[in-house]
Amino acid sequence: MAAARLQRPAQTGQSGVDRTGRRLQGGVRTKAEKDGREWVINGAKMWCTNASIAEYIITLVRTDPAGGSRSLSMIIVPTDTPGLTIGPAEKKMGLHGSPTHAVTYEDVRVPLDNLVGEEGKGLQQTLATLDGGRISIGAISVGLAQAAFEYATNYARERQAFGHPIADLQAIQWMLANMVTQIEAARTLLYKSAWLKEQGRPYTMEAAMAKMFATEMAEKVCRDAIQVHGGYGYSREYPVERLYRDARLMTIGEGTSEIHRLVIARHVLKMEF
Repeated sequence: MAAARLQRPAQTGQSGVDRTGRRLQGGVRTKAEKDGREWVINGAKMWCTNASIAEYIITLVRTDPAGGSRSLSMIIVPTDTPGLTIGPAEKKMGLHGSPTHAVTYEDVRVPLDNLVGEEGKGLQQTLATLDGGRISIGAISVGLAQAAFEYATNYARERQAFGHPIADLQAIQWMLANMVTQIEAARTLLYKSAWLKEQGRPYTMEAAMAKMFATEMAEKVCRDAIQVHGGYGYSREYPVERLYRDARLMTIGEGTSEIHRLVIARHVLKMEF
């Protein structure tokens, strides 16, 4: 298993708009310098997913102190390399099955051959990774929403109130109808963006649309699934509370919903009608 870490979190005052490339250019502080036939890496990363169970970490580093669009590179760092320290797992709201850690690099030495692709191509590699990752996060969100919808539907059929299943109540039926419609809409957006990627066509805007819609949809569907369950939905006796906690991250990871709205708007404003 591999983990990946791109940059430290933005410092107070840094803009969160869709200047992702420029933020990466100026925001990456972890550096790698050549020493003979090795890279020497120093710095720190936050929110490194699965670091404690991964065999190596693909690390975005600054290889050219002059800066610019060709100043960053990706390097493979085995997790048992001397000088690499993985901090304790963060105490997160959800996704407890996927540990997240801070990682520090103190004179970490790896062979020059551990460079991923070409030196100076890290920015371009990162942006491409983010586009693909948005499809993945959207797909996870659809899966979470589908599970919540199925649990809510089954519970509504079984739960009796005033001598009838609560599925007979119009309020419950409307929630279920909204859930399944929103899930199918998100799935269709995801399929389109995945198809564009597979065809080698531009898909940045479509991936942003799919990710934004699917993640916000999942949070709403999981919330409504708890509502269908009533008080039991708030209890760990039923799985919907876990689905809600897991879904909450999806509008944050791989770019927030706010960032994606700016990505979409940037592309829209370049269009001619």
